[in-house]
Amino acid sequence: MSKKLFVPGPIDVSEDVLEKMATQVISHRGIEASKLQENITKNLQKLFFTKNDILLSTSSGSGLMEGSIRSCTLKRAAVLSCGSFGDRWYKMGISNGVPVDLFKVELGKAIEPEMVDKVLSTNKYDTIMVTHNETSTGIANPIKEIGDVIKKYDDIVYCVDTVSSAGGMKIEVDKSNIDICLTSVQKALGLPPGMSLCTFSEKARQRAEKVPNRGYYFDLLSIYEYMKNKNYQYPSTPSLSHMFALNFQLKKILKEGLENRFKRHEEMAKVVRLWACEHFQIFTDVNYLSNTLTVIKNTQGISVSNLNKKLQERGFLIANGYGDLKEKTFRISHMGDYTVEDINELLVNIDDILGF
Repeated sequence: MSKKLFVPGPIDVSEDVLEKMATQVISHRGIEASKLQENITKNLQKLFFTKNDILLSTSSGSGLMEGSIRSCTLKRAAVLSCGSFGDRWYKMGISNGVPVDLFKVELGKAIEPEMVDKVLSTNKYDTIMVTHNETSTGIANPIKEIGDVIKKYDDIVYCVDTVSSAGGMKIEVDKSNIDICLTSVQKALGLPPGMSLCTFSEKARQRAEKVPNRGYYFDLLSIYEYMKNKNYQYPSTPSLSHMFALNFQLKKILKEGLENRFKRHEEMAKVVRLWACEHFQIFTDVNYLSNTLTVIKNTQGISVSNLNKKLQERGFLIANGYGDLKEKTFRISHMGDYTVEDINELLVNIDDILGF
């Protein structure tokens, strides 16, 4: 029995997108592949409101997270974390021998621009890593305002993880002064997992040229140079199946209209928040709420695991709290190609199970 996935990803994939995954493969060194990848680049530039180049990676978003901190840190990286996925960036730096410091805020709180300014004013850092949409806590950090602060510091390469927000929330890369904006395809973009992508600025390129040990597979400069010199092709064999589907889905997204898509995600989020406030509490600082996922405080002490078992019997799945927040919170995603009607269907079933 297939389930409607209201988890932080992967989420349901539309049948027509799945069908595109079954397209017969082509030579990844041919003109047809170059054209496919060029089309993807141009449409992603529209999605991210950027003129910067786009890099594709056959990996999860974690691959490009690792690639960004390793490729662009010459002096020292500052990782600002508001949850588990910010912490992951710090662990990647440590594992790769990159000089890095971790700055954390309380769970459920956002990274404020003033905090960023204080960190950067020490002049110890040349890269900064921020998670836009932290799925463990439901925080959407103010990446535009953080970017305004970073403009004061000419040497900083600004890297942003938008894995769970890109395609569902408006992210203006150029206006936000973001050098590397990375995401995965299995969340708000609505594809099966297995591919990630990022924007790559001229500033990031110049920095990477100075970094001696950038790794191999996730060397962003190597990927960039190959792509530029080989007509949008990539140094390693890419997942052409994902590219067929991504190209198709991006056309659907643009046909829906970016503002319409962002508005639809906002409307779904509002429905979930109203329901959560009626029966439970919102865990997250209400000034920084995500539009792709809501983290709900389990004020009634329900068994989230038992609720999920009963939901699965009805063809639905939500997410328990993450890490230390397990059973203390639960998470409902509202992203991708879902609609308000889908959200209402889920909530009606939760109400019935819990006797609301």
